[in-house]
Amino acid sequence: MWIAVSYHNKSMKEVVVIPARLNSQRFPSKILFDLKGLPMIEHVRRRVLLAEQVEEVYIATCDEEIKTVLEGYGAKVIMTSNQHKNGTTRVAEAVQNINCSEVILVQGDEPLLLPRQLDTLIDTIRKDNQAVAWNATGPIENEEELLRHSYVKCAINDHRILYCFRKSPSFNTFQYQQQYIRKILGLIAYRKDFLMELTQMEPTPIEQIESIEQMRIIEKGYPMHSIHFELSQPSINEPDEVTDVWNYVKKNQEQQDLLQKVLNFEFT
Repeated sequence: MWIAVSYHNKSMKEVVVIPARLNSQRFPSKILFDLKGLPMIEHVRRRVLLAEQVEEVYIATCDEEIKTVLEGYGAKVIMTSNQHKNGTTRVAEAVQNINCSEVILVQGDEPLLLPRQLDTLIDTIRKDNQAVAWNATGPIENEEELLRHSYVKCAINDHRILYCFRKSPSFNTFQYQQQYIRKILGLIAYRKDFLMELTQMEPTPIEQIESIEQMRIIEKGYPMHSIHFELSQPSINEPDEVTDVWNYVKKNQEQQDLLQKVLNFEFT
């Protein structure tokens, strides 16, 4: 049963939070992994700051090393508990005393994030008075991605996310699955009041079995919408995906231009 939610005439103020920790299981300390002389998370933060609609960006972490490194680049860092099991609860703690209406969680392993995509996400959530959460999604580009465990996928009806999974449960041909299955990307937004409620809810069965945080929203019956991006640029979940990122940059002029902007970023 879906829970009907409607929001009208709200004063919108979004903040972006990048959760970060050192003890990543698949790629320890990946958040500080050096990419062209900058930690991966600093690439992400600078790309967020290049978005026209973004005013405030915070790093949320429990690690002093991350705090020291990022403050060295001028980042605003909020220290959180070291007991968090996921980025969602870490971000909720970080924003509890921040005045905002929406919270945008950007994963720190998305070094190819396009600032214009973040602007699109913000424009979309400002116009959507039905959903309580949104996730950016991109197209599935090859059949191997349907079975790749490190990529979370979702099935969509129009723009509503119906369920999420790591391996496709569908039996039809790849061409048909491409029509309604999309890749979950590392940008997710919440109404702040809903985020606070969500993190107080008990974990749900599929969420725990599949290790997919978004399933708690869906299993509880709340509306979560997909924000369709036309591109599915690679993120870095495991060490061998670093090569995938650089290969992607070499073939993409927009990414090459953005990389130069990031490396030569001037703070005002």
